[in-house]
Amino acid sequence: MTDQVVEIEARTFDSLDPRTGTVLASYPIDGETEVRAAVERARSAARWWDVQGFTGRKRWLLEFKSAIAKDAKSLADVIAAESGKPAEDAMLEVMLGVEHIDWAARNAEKVLKQRKVSSGLISANQQAFVGYRPFGVVGVIGPWNYPLYTPMGSIAYSLAAGNTVVFKPSELTPGVGVWLAEKWNSLAAAHPVFQTVTGDGSTGTALCTAGVDKIAFTGSTATAKKVMATCAASLTPLVAECGGKDAMLVGADADIDAAVEFATFGAMGNAGQTCAGVERIYVAAPVYDAFVNKLTTSVKALKPGGAATSSYGPMTLGKQSDIVRSQIEDALAKGGRAVLGGLESLHGPYIDPVILTDVPENSTAITEETFGPTVVVNKVRDLDEGIERANASSYGLGASVFTKDTAAGRRAADKLDCGVVTVNSVLGFAGIPALPFGGTGDSGFGRIHGADGLREFSTVKSLTVQKFAAPLNLLTMQRKARDLKISALMLKLRHGRG
Repeated sequence: MTDQVVEIEARTFDSLDPRTGTVLASYPIDGETEVRAAVERARSAARWWDVQGFTGRKRWLLEFKSAIAKDAKSLADVIAAESGKPAEDAMLEVMLGVEHIDWAARNAEKVLKQRKVSSGLISANQQAFVGYRPFGVVGVIGPWNYPLYTPMGSIAYSLAAGNTVVFKPSELTPGVGVWLAEKWNSLAAAHPVFQTVTGDGSTGTALCTAGVDKIAFTGSTATAKKVMATCAASLTPLVAECGGKDAMLVGADADIDAAVEFATFGAMGNAGQTCAGVERIYVAAPVYDAFVNKLTTSVKALKPGGAATSSYGPMTLGKQSDIVRSQIEDALAKGGRAVLGGLESLHGPYIDPVILTDVPENSTAITEETFGPTVVVNKVRDLDEGIERANASSYGLGASVFTKDTAAGRRAADKLDCGVVTVNSVLGFAGIPALPFGGTGDSGFGRIHGADGLREFSTVKSLTVQKFAAPLNLLTMQRKARDLKISALMLKLRHGRG
């Protein structure tokens, strides 16, 4: 009997340029075996990475940052080719990503090092400390709309906290993840501290079940629920940054020209494919007409396309055009008006800017994430009514408020149910690494960026060291009646008074 040799063909997928449909490269669809092997390598590397300490990890990360910055155009070219966004937008994304690596590297020790805390009166014989330890291996599942900036909020902060990382980029932008892993390896890293696995949804599922210690996911709310269910089987903790239906509020005293400029950027930048962009605008009645007229003029000047001079590119995900079409149809069917564009604005993967007004609040254009170059502008009585409508959404990622009275703007921000609010700007937080980012409700939970982002990828470890025996020892099976009597008296004297 002769041995049979069965040749198994490796599964691959193509990365396409959404502007032209051209195949950019082919990548393997990593399955359970490949993903588990990557996690096992990361587990071994985690011990070495932990021993480097804050100082050693800072050195490696700053070298990584420098290597990316020196080769920024190469990375921006990959981002632009895979996502379809203009080269300038891709370069901006690289700039922001590098800033976050720098901040995480330089601030990890200050945020996470062990610190002494008060022991309190009744435990004065104890010294108390709080410190933070890395989880071990963190699996990062990234999105396609900002394939570098967004996952870097998990990658950089995980690494700075002492974890190793296995990164699964979107199947639409795998080259970005591969580029990053190759750049890390070019530093002659001694161990596989940062690895990239490529593939489709099955690869992401494999990462969730491969024994990682935490998952950082960015994507749709629907997919986040599936990821969460998968993680629940092994009690793998999860941080989820999901979609948004971010509202802009424009007060009667706002600088209309500035508000229009930011609204144009927030709603139309990256072809509207920004989770914390602008999808709903609520404008106070006295300035509503002026705002709509100026916004229409501003947005009308934008031209989508694949050229270097285009205002924005195509829908990176082809089926997103169907979602945009459906929401425009729903808004118009329910009595909304298109003051700019409409169904005729859709041209395959490219969508001309669309402005909808008088859209009922139960329309999907108001209730569901659009992720396209359309925006709803509705009239409200004042900022208070705008807040009420903004908070009616199941999403709670971000919002913006425009008013010349910054105190009123901050009061409005306090009332908005979301993770981040900008006053007199849009997306102003993106370039501030110290600010944590994340949402509530259908926008997810947990935080990336800032000190909270570093702690997100760390476990808390508490420590007490007894300095001397307690004068009143209650932590014994042979406690004395005298000690208990004195302690009861202290309880009444310290806490029993009005």
